[in-house]
Amino acid sequence: MVKKVTGYQFSNRFKKQYQSLPQEIQTAFDAKLEFFLKNMLHPSLRVKRIQGTRDRWEGSITMKYSFTFEMSETYVIFRAIGTHDILNR
Repeated sequence: MVKKVTGYQFSNRFKKQYQSLPQEIQTAFDAKLEFFLKNMLHPSLRVKRIQGTRDRWEGSITMKYSFTFEMSETYVIFRAIGTHDILNR
């Protein structure tokens, strides 16, 4: 897994979900994004591969909220954000 991200984008789904989050969770994600871009293995992110996938990962914002992403080389696509039930969709 790459520790340093050189580029990223947000899916339309991610953007829509992000806008519907409470302001404090948006702020928390923004802070976590800084950690992620510097070192995606930062312990507070708790990044792990989504079981049964090859290129889908999840990271934590809080104990209740997380985000998912897809990775290729050093480029990341953020796919979903919300409560942990987003992993079931």
